Amino acid sequence: MGGPRGAGWVAAGLLLGAGACYCIYRLTRGRRRGDRELGIRSSKSADLTDGSYDDVLNAEQLQKLLYLLESTEDPVIIERALITLGNNAAFSVNQIPMKLVTGITFAIIRELGGIPIVANKINHSNQSIKEKALNALNNLSVNVENQIKIKIYISQVCEDVFSGPLNSAVQLAGLTLLTNMTVTNDHQHMLHSYITDLFQVLLTGNGNTKVQVLKLLLNLSENPAMTEGLLRAQVDSSFLSLYDSHVAKEILLRVLTLFQNIKNCLKIEGHLAVQPTFTEGSLFFLLHGEECAQKIRALVDHHDAEVKEKVVTIIPKI
Repeated sequence: MGGPRGAGWVAAGLLLGAGACYCIYRLTRGRRRGDRELGIRSSKSADLTDGSYDDVLNAEQLQKLLYLLESTEDPVIIERALITLGNNAAFSVNQIPMKLVTGITFAIIRELGGIPIVANKINHSNQSIKEKALNALNNLSVNVENQIKIKIYISQVCEDVFSGPLNSAVQLAGLTLLTNMTVTNDHQHMLHSYITDLFQVLLTGNGNTKVQVLKLLLNLSENPAMTEGLLRAQVDSSFLSLYDSHVAKEILLRVLTLFQNIKNCLKIEGHLAVQPTFTEGSLFFLLHGEECAQKIRALVDHHDAEVKEKVVTIIPKI
C-alpha cells in the first residue's frame, strides 16, 4: 500500500492502535458485493474484526469509529463509517434483548459528541457521503433527545433539499430526516419559510418524492399552529390534479388527508372566526375553490374502497 493511502494507514495505526487500524482495514475492505442498505437489523456479533460494519458496537468501538470519521479524508472509509453508525442507531427495538442496547447506543453516540461529527458530513461534496450522513441522522432522529441536537441542522437540510437535484437520493434522505423531525410539533415552526418550496417539490417530483413530501406535509397539517402557514403558501393550480381519480392511491389518500387535516385545524381554537386574509394563488384559494370541491365529490365513485371511505368523511367538510 504505497502513496497517500499508505501514509494514511500508518498515521491511523499510530493514532488508534493496531485494533482500530484493523477496523479501518475491514471498513475499507467491506463486502465486495456492495454496501448493504440502511435498515433495522439484528446482530450476531459486536466484533468489528468479523468483517461486518452493521453490528452493535460498544462505547469504545463507537468512540474509535467517531474519531475515524472525524479524522480521515478517505471517502470509502467515511461512507462505511457512516453506514455503521447509522445501522447502530437503527437496530430493532422489537426484540426484547435489543431494547436496552438500542437506547444505550443512542445515548452513547450523542454523549460522545457523535451527532455534530455525523452532521458535518452533510457538507461533503461527495453526494453518496452526504446521503449516508443524512441517513445516519435520520436513524438518530428517532430519539427525542437526539432531535434537540439535530434541530440546528434543519435549515441546512432544507437548503440542500430544495437546491439539490430533483428526485436524488440526497433529496429523499433529507426529506425523510425532515419528516422524522416533524413527527412532534416541537420543531415544525422551523419549516415555516420552506412550505412553498415543499409544494413545489411535491408538484415536480416523481412518485417516491411526492409520497415523502406528503408525509412531511401531513405532519405539519395536524398542528393547528402550522395551518395558517400552509394556507398562505403559494401553490400552482396543478396541485388540484393530485385529486384526480387516476392518481396513485398512496398519493391520493394523502392529499385527501391533507385536505381533511387542514379543515379540522381551521375549526380548532376559533380559527374560522378570525380568518386571516389569503392572497390569490395560495393553498387556501385552491382548497376552498369549486374545482377542488368537484374533484373530491367525484371520488365518491372511486374504484378503491379506502379512497371512497375517506371521501365520504370529507364531503361534509366541503
